[in-house]
Amino acid sequence: MTDSRFQPDDWKIIETQFNPERGRDSESIFALGNGMMGQRANFEETYSGDTLQGTYVAGIYYPDKTMVGWWKNGYPEYFAKVPNAPSWTGIRVTVDGEELDLATCEVKSFRRELDMRRGVLTRTFTAVMPSGRVAEVTAVRFLSMSEPERAAIKYSVRLSGGSGTAVIIPWLNANVHNEDANYEEKFWENESAETDGIKAVVVASTRKTAFTVATAMVNSFTLNGKPSGDGAVMDKTALKAGAILTTEYSDGDTIEVCKYVAVLSSFNHPDEGLAAKAMASAAGAAEKGFDAMLMAHTHEWEKKWEHGDIVIKGDIAAQQGIRFNIFQLNQTYTGEDPRLNIGPKGFTGEKYGGSTYWDTEAFVFPFYLSTADTHVARNLLLYRYKHLQKAIENAQKLGIGGGAALYPMVTMNGEECHNEWEITFEEIHRNGAIAYAIFNYIRHTGDQDYLAEYGLEVLIAISRFWARRCNWSQEKNQYVILGVTGPNEYENNVNNNWYTNTLARWTLRYTVDSLAWLKSESSIKYNSVLARTGLDPECELNLWLEIINNIYLPVHYDLGVFLQQDGFMDKVQQTVVDLDPAERPLNQHWSWDRILRSVFIKQADVLQGIYFFEDEFDEETIKRNFDFYEPRCVHESSLSASIHAILAARLHDTDRAYKLYLRTARLDLDDYNREVKDGLHITSMAGTWLAIVEGFGGMRVCSDRVCFNPVIPDAWDSYSFIIRYRNNPLRVEVNSSSVTVINLSDTVIPLAVYGNRTETAPGEAKKFERS
Repeated sequence: MTDSRFQPDDWKIIETQFNPERGRDSESIFALGNGMMGQRANFEETYSGDTLQGTYVAGIYYPDKTMVGWWKNGYPEYFAKVPNAPSWTGIRVTVDGEELDLATCEVKSFRRELDMRRGVLTRTFTAVMPSGRVAEVTAVRFLSMSEPERAAIKYSVRLSGGSGTAVIIPWLNANVHNEDANYEEKFWENESAETDGIKAVVVASTRKTAFTVATAMVNSFTLNGKPSGDGAVMDKTALKAGAILTTEYSDGDTIEVCKYVAVLSSFNHPDEGLAAKAMASAAGAAEKGFDAMLMAHTHEWEKKWEHGDIVIKGDIAAQQGIRFNIFQLNQTYTGEDPRLNIGPKGFTGEKYGGSTYWDTEAFVFPFYLSTADTHVARNLLLYRYKHLQKAIENAQKLGIGGGAALYPMVTMNGEECHNEWEITFEEIHRNGAIAYAIFNYIRHTGDQDYLAEYGLEVLIAISRFWARRCNWSQEKNQYVILGVTGPNEYENNVNNNWYTNTLARWTLRYTVDSLAWLKSESSIKYNSVLARTGLDPECELNLWLEIINNIYLPVHYDLGVFLQQDGFMDKVQQTVVDLDPAERPLNQHWSWDRILRSVFIKQADVLQGIYFFEDEFDEETIKRNFDFYEPRCVHESSLSASIHAILAARLHDTDRAYKLYLRTARLDLDDYNREVKDGLHITSMAGTWLAIVEGFGGMRVCSDRVCFNPVIPDAWDSYSFIIRYRNNPLRVEVNSSSVTVINLSDTVIPLAVYGNRTETAPGEAKKFERS
């Protein structure tokens, strides 16, 4: 087991000590979401210690004006931020005039438990108040997966040490701020609160973007299990609403409140009548009751785990890590709304603004492609398709027209909103990741219709960008791409980044091949694509073919490796073992100038390209590049270790693959990068899944079949996972001696295990000896 402050458990994350210094960390770790909204694990009762209140609503954003660069031509004017939405978790408790506050009480016991199987957060503690009164609290919380605009809290407090008067106040608060606001301004305006004596609601609208969020609640109270809410008084101010229950208590009495919450936004509903609709929804939740809501919620989680669990035997640290990551992925994005995408922090913090990055296509997309129904991955592609015109406008802002598209590095609505020039203008490889996702989707699902209806429009626009972004070099007598930043962001403004140039060539070739396929399949659909895009096949495709055949890809022939970019060998050639551990991570100890001049790599760059296009390289080539670049990588991007783990497993270096896997699997649980307080690394969590399924499991789609080449770490007795191929589920079970593939579908599935081509009938389990 790794050195973790959380208890080892297959299905739970358990914290057994109250540690104020790690409070923000735990708020991230124990965060909940349901695809439509999310909530950091803030305490219900008042807490005057250090905390980051975090309530987030999907699709809602604020265009926070950038601090620098907005006056430059083509530079984004804002960085999109997901606003901290009106807070709904609060339940204030006072006992004989003293407030229950763990920052001022003596905490005798404390336990916080995240049940990942059921999606339920439970917290219990015993606190001695300054007067000597003892409060024993149990709080249970969930955000409904079956009704994603609803949530519920059951909060009980047992009081001992005397008798007296207790006041319980469930409240809502629209007066919230973001910590990361560039100009310390509020993102909300027109906040208001209202109540009808039973229900309460707070309403707020974002400035500039005019999104409205209505947050409503209904509460039920009991004293020692008997209804005790008749005396509750509803109260409100301009920004807050609360239900005030004042009750006499005797020694040992237990007071309980069930708080039913509805969060509705104008992203999904008309503005008019939104407050009334939210109150009606909260009332409907209360009528259904806590237990019935919880049962429906846990049923949805059962279905997700049934199709997406990974089971590891013999290594509880690895098991807990992968389930934590799968859990967070599933509660961040459900795939039911093509207007939504995935932010690097999901619903767990403010960092990165909650916007969409290239992480989605490069890392997260395969998880949903293989664990959910086909429409989920399709919706992720449609998100980009619907933003195609914005991507064309983004390219125009940089002076590249003619229907060329540059998808944004960071976005909420299709506009670029990242404010660092070396990323905004130069990290253009994100275009290639989007093209690759289209290819990946079609080979996994067989959904060729997507290519004709949507995909080729995107591919053509991206190919036009590559054709205009590269230029002919008379010195090299080849096409080059200058002034870019690759995935390794510890290098900026380089020429001929191998990964970028390789992606450009591949995209052009895939687009040309796809057009040829469609022309042979359906002249009607082919001509429709030409009409929609204005493509001139003879002129444009001839140029693309010329670039494909003549693009420059830097290579060091003596070492037999692809060069990350021109001039990479001019750097002082060191490896990570040469670094003083006290100077790690580099981005927290070195100047940016020193980092840029060093040879050290933030994350997979050349190796990212080899991962994507593995079929184009023999094993010796992969090994030479891996052995050269991996020792130079400091893995200071959360996205890095998973790609290295996959390639290490591909090379049968299982020990190194396991160490890299464990790092990515427990990145947040063990806080390797010392930044979990800012939120979890949601998109890199998908890399953990990739490390098992594509790394140890060796899963690939090979032309017309799904292929497996499994290895198993020495630390594991066995492991198993489920993937969907053409929407048909397969279970793969691996132990030290054999591999078993079980067809869970009603369709014959072609497959290959260790190169042995075969097929499996519905319900059939095929066993193979490990090679």
